[in-house]
This record gives sequence, structure tokens and C-alpha cells, in this order.
Amino acid sequence: MEFLCFHRDRSDSVALRDELREDHWSYMDRYATAMIARGPALADDGETPTGSLHIVDLPSSAAARAFAFDEPNYQAGAYRDVLLRRWRNMLGRSMWDFPGGPTGGNRYLVLALGAGQAADLAVPPGSDQLIAYGPLLSDDGAAWLGTAMLVQAPDPDRARAILTSDRYADIEVHNWQFGGRR
Repeated sequence: MEFLCFHRDRSDSVALRDELREDHWSYMDRYATAMIARGPALADDGETPTGSLHIVDLPSSAAARAFAFDEPNYQAGAYRDVLLRRWRNMLGRSMWDFPGGPTGGNRYLVLALGAGQAADLAVPPGSDQLIAYGPLLSDDGAAWLGTAMLVQAPDPDRARAILTSDRYADIEVHNWQFGGRR
């Protein structure tokens, strides 16, 4: 089962995250073979972290909750909240298979929370700019709750425009970069 986990930072957590960087990476190393995508969301300055995204293949919802809430930054109080949802990998690849590679271009995490009828269930045309794409689902995988994607786009508005905007209660666009040890 694939899950999307997005930890949103507290506004004053940069120093704490820096202090816990090795603990965070060591924790994530335990899940390396299950990772589909990972990396920080960033403020407009492109430097300051505002969140941490992990898309991971785990055996159950209970395993996903343990992954999200045992994470060292979460345990230390660096995050203000957590979005954890089942997710379906419509591209069938990991971020490391993205033909555009790990650097270059503007990268965005787009989280679109559903409102009513399911939308954007098929991979949109021009998917060569998509790093990861798929629906957000209920724990049992039966109900559509929205759509999430990682995309390389010229700007946040172009990233947002990939989705059918009037089908969502809210669409968040975050600056994002490939994650992992540096």
C-alpha cells in the first residue's frame, strides 16, 4: 500500500530540524527501499524548510501511522501537523526514475483536497514533467479524497493548472526539492 505523508513545519522549527537532521536521515534510511519520493517543501526563498514529504510503500495503515508519528522531527515537536493518506502511484515509478533527474527546473508539491466527485483520476497529458502523481484515498482505498503530485513547472500557477481547479476544496502548491542525504 502506498501512502503520502506530509509533515508541516512549525514556524520556529528550523534550528530544531537542523539539530535533528542526522536522526531524520537515519530514520528514513530504514525505509529506503520503500520510498517512492521524498524531500522538503521550501519557503519562497528556496532555502527555508516548511515541511517534509514522504511517499512510501508500506504493508498497512498501521505501519504508515507508525512511520509518520515515530519520525524524530515529529517526536521532537518540529512539525505542527501531519497529512497522512493512502495514495496510488499512477506513474508506477519513483522520483529516482524521473527522466528530468534530481536537479534543475522549478519543482512543486501540489496537494489538492477533494470536494465531491472524483477528479483527475487519469494521468494528465504532458506527464513528462510529472515526478509523481496520484489520488489521495481513504484508509481502505475506496474513497477519493483528492490528488497529489510532484511536478516540474515554470511557476506555481502552471503547476496548479494541471488539475481541474473547480473540483477541489483547496489546492496547495509548495516549492519542493528532491530529498535524501547530502
